[in-house]
Amino acid sequence: MRIENFFAELKRRHVYRVAVAYGVVAWLLMQVASQIFPFFEIPNWAVRLVVLLLIIGFPIALIFAWAFELTPEGIKRIEDVDPFDSRSGQVSATQTRTKSRAWIYIVVVGAAFSIGLFFVGRFSARNTASAARTEAATKSIAVLPFVDMSQAKDQEYFCDGISEEILDTLAKVDGLRVVARTSSFSFKGKNADVGEVASKLNVENVLEGSLRREGNRIRITAQLISARNGFHLWSDTYERELKDVFAVQDEITRAIVDALKVKLSVAPPARKRQNTEAYDLYLQGLYFSNKSTEEELRKSLDLFQRSLEKDPNSARAWIGIAKAWIWLADAYVKPLEAYSKVKEAASKALALDERNAEAHSYLGETKRILDRNPSGEEEELKRALEIDPNSVDAHMFTSFLKSAQGQLEEAVQEIEEAERLDPLSPPVCFVAVLWYRSADRIEDAINAAQRSIQLDPNYVYFDPPLADAYRQKGDVNQAVALYEKAQAAAHFPSPGLGIAYAKMGRRDDARRVLDQLIEKSRQQYVAADSIAAVYVALGEKDDALRWLERAFEEYSGSFYSYLFRPEFRPLRSDSRFVDLLRRTGIDFAKVPSRQKNP
Repeated sequence: MRIENFFAELKRRHVYRVAVAYGVVAWLLMQVASQIFPFFEIPNWAVRLVVLLLIIGFPIALIFAWAFELTPEGIKRIEDVDPFDSRSGQVSATQTRTKSRAWIYIVVVGAAFSIGLFFVGRFSARNTASAARTEAATKSIAVLPFVDMSQAKDQEYFCDGISEEILDTLAKVDGLRVVARTSSFSFKGKNADVGEVASKLNVENVLEGSLRREGNRIRITAQLISARNGFHLWSDTYERELKDVFAVQDEITRAIVDALKVKLSVAPPARKRQNTEAYDLYLQGLYFSNKSTEEELRKSLDLFQRSLEKDPNSARAWIGIAKAWIWLADAYVKPLEAYSKVKEAASKALALDERNAEAHSYLGETKRILDRNPSGEEEELKRALEIDPNSVDAHMFTSFLKSAQGQLEEAVQEIEEAERLDPLSPPVCFVAVLWYRSADRIEDAINAAQRSIQLDPNYVYFDPPLADAYRQKGDVNQAVALYEKAQAAAHFPSPGLGIAYAKMGRRDDARRVLDQLIEKSRQQYVAADSIAAVYVALGEKDDALRWLERAFEEYSGSFYSYLFRPEFRPLRSDSRFVDLLRRTGIDFAKVPSRQKNP
């Protein structure tokens, strides 16, 4: 059969029409299955079965159209059908019109139903998604720091502690999104209205309150406000003896949960009778542990230790000690010394309270850094996220772990999740800049660094993150201006400035910064990798690797990011650098090839 005759025969046997009609009807049936089945709670596998059967049926329908004809007398083989009018010797006009109209009716009606179901489904999906988003937003809250109404105005630490205790308890409620402390407390003393707080933190409810303390007597007032209309959902006042402060916290938490109409996944644990003096010292330590200077962090250590002397079974005091040491590490104290203290404190906290996500996160960091065991950290972080999926620390430290495993995209996702949970946290923002730079997402890095400045212009950990981002973009002059300003304020030589000078060809200036860093390292702890980075910028690889070897011996906490940090890319092809990374526990074979090479 010639090809043109074959296509003519396909047309005569209405195979084309059957194909089009089948497609329209099949699409209609798929729309029915996908839109109607879920309404009757029919499982998803039934929808997939319908689609599979329709696909299988398509060639069968075409074969049927080729071999058979539907006539008024029933289904007949095509050879047995006489399409000619015996009087005219031509194809019957009536038969042709009937088939043509039937085909058109099928297509038009099927298409109309398909289109209708399609748009109904999309409209329903949008409404469902919108409703889900609305419900999720409604079940979200920011706990602002309570205001000190005491006459002496000396209870700020106590107000912060009460607020944080309520926040931590609410964070364990299933179905309730609670903004982390750093973001909530950024509004402290700013007299921001509820609408502004809700907008910046993306929540629908805000808890605010005040506390007045006179001797061992406290008066706490709290109110839960809806950001949508400014109405009070709930408010109450509590007057208690100081020894009853824990019961007050539980009462406030339960009242908020009832007001938001969410169900506690588990009842809050029964409070053990606690030493109120130890608790008071703990709250003071917590206040200073959220500061950034060495003096304040060491003061928090002293207060936590005094709290433990009053109550040796206080898991929260051990957590506070771990937290203070982890922020002292690398910046003010040699990592080997500091992380050993973190490990001891986190282990003791877990011995007292195994279900503490923060303690698992801190312990995991020590397993990666001290034990050079990334898989050990992974287990601890998984446990932390099982206990508290909203743990900012767990997500932030997971981003470091993902980076160590060569999974930069996952590292970015984890730090973005931490930022969603704590949108106004300068430390989280700082880490986000690091991973964006490592992934060559420079504009994202610049945006994150600019947010960091808006949140806390004084937050500079090593070097200004915005300067680092500008330097990587190639805007070296702007970077230098920021580095020089930070160096003048900190009275500490800036490694980033040395790198920027080297990139500008100002080798003498870069060498001057390098010499200052080396001299400083003889007097106090200076991160060896910061000195190595300047050597890399100057093209002096041997000296860079010598200082990286020192960082390895000192158990540098940032060692696992070296492979991806732009400053160290020139070393990627050096076998000594690769060997050094392997010795830290990085499985180089599992690192994506695009990350191994510049």
